[in-house]
Amino acid sequence: MRGTLSNHRINLATIATWAMFSRGLEPEFSPEVLQQLSLLTAPARDSDPGIRDLTRLLWCSIDNDDSRDLDQLSTIAPLSHGEVRVFVAVADVDALVKKGTEIDAHARLNTTSVYTSARIFPMLPEQLSTNLTSLNPDEDRLALVNEMTFTDDGVLVSATLYRALVRNKAQLAYDAVSDWIEGKGDLPAAAARIPGMDAQLRMQDELAQKLRVLRRAQGSLEFETFQPKALFQDDRITDIRQQVQNRARQLIEELMIATNGCTARFLAEQGSASLRRVVRSPERWQRIVDVAHEYGVTLPAQPDGKALEAFLAQQHKTDPLRFPDLSLVIVKLMGSGEYVVEHPHGAPIGHFGLAVQDYMHSTAPNRRFPDLVTLRLLKAAITGTKPPYTNDELDELATHCTSQEDAAKKVERQMRKSEAALLLHSRIGQRFDALITGHSDKGTWVRIFAPPAEGRLKGSLPSLKVGQSVRVRLVSTSVERGFIDFVLEH
Repeated sequence: MRGTLSNHRINLATIATWAMFSRGLEPEFSPEVLQQLSLLTAPARDSDPGIRDLTRLLWCSIDNDDSRDLDQLSTIAPLSHGEVRVFVAVADVDALVKKGTEIDAHARLNTTSVYTSARIFPMLPEQLSTNLTSLNPDEDRLALVNEMTFTDDGVLVSATLYRALVRNKAQLAYDAVSDWIEGKGDLPAAAARIPGMDAQLRMQDELAQKLRVLRRAQGSLEFETFQPKALFQDDRITDIRQQVQNRARQLIEELMIATNGCTARFLAEQGSASLRRVVRSPERWQRIVDVAHEYGVTLPAQPDGKALEAFLAQQHKTDPLRFPDLSLVIVKLMGSGEYVVEHPHGAPIGHFGLAVQDYMHSTAPNRRFPDLVTLRLLKAAITGTKPPYTNDELDELATHCTSQEDAAKKVERQMRKSEAALLLHSRIGQRFDALITGHSDKGTWVRIFAPPAEGRLKGSLPSLKVGQSVRVRLVSTSVERGFIDFVLEH
């Protein structure tokens, strides 16, 4: 527990740094990166006459409370017959971060920002990601805009992509916006200051819910995974709370899925290869069938997204307490997502979990390297210039980005365990209500509720079923290793 009693944040940041190293990620920026950064002193400007001035539109960003790397903005306008026109602006990071530069090389190595409670490891230096390339409030910024028209039923009828100058009118946060949408809180002050922003948010939410219904009808899977977040007071960890899905997160999720589909189709129509994000049809479908059978539900013999969605929706309704654990089991059996290169006129692989054929990551170029690659491909397609990446380069990037993203997720998962171990260290000997969450060769696992944390059961155990309620006692923790051990209370 070296130093944990005096400064939790420093201790966790040290563990996180070593976790980055051990997973093949670079936690620090090189002197060459910092040298290039010193020459970048202002946001990018471009005299291209094709860049549209959309700074007067009612743009807003919605993100986490503490997010400062703002990648996208959205705005909406009503049309006739119930149709709406939606604009999604994505930060033109490429305007400052050019391919082949030292900053680009670091981003390519890590491929993603890594978020831990004690320290964030940004893909790009913060002078860029939270300032010069971030879509910050009241600042003119270059962006790539996806303009989409939807019917009153939420059906996409047209889309177009172009470069533009945008200006964020209100930086908003998920929880506050969601509370207002659901009538649990006031309109956030940043929105209340802008005439018409309340109507904007209502229209965007209304469209997002229509898009959500349509995707679920196609078999989009509804998960509620275990996403605890550590809270600090000064430099001491004080609590861990589960991050809940809400209306504002759904709003952004639906607009981003729609935008990612449009960008994928745009590149295909332009004859350009693209870096797609896919989840293949589950190879372990029979295991998913077996899991559903344990709940008294019979799924088809062949992978069927609609049938699986119906099962998940029913379980979410009947047993919300255990639903995150069922979600985790199904997610593991489906297999993780991966990046692949898709060529024009090739057979689409699609994203089984989202029930869409055309999907890629394109809306977070400050945080994810595949999005920056896609941004460059899109800009080349718009101007009719040579693609910045060869097919061989894209193939190599697909494999690399899949591997590094997996490494980043392992770092974040390891740190969530260390955070929980640190918070619980002073509570050894206390008893908790828990659920059995899994069995493996390495042991039996449980989840406690307050704080939300997972650990291993030690000692001689009776026959236990996943989802079974038990009473446990905390016997040991290891912050460095992220271990939390319990024994059954009889």
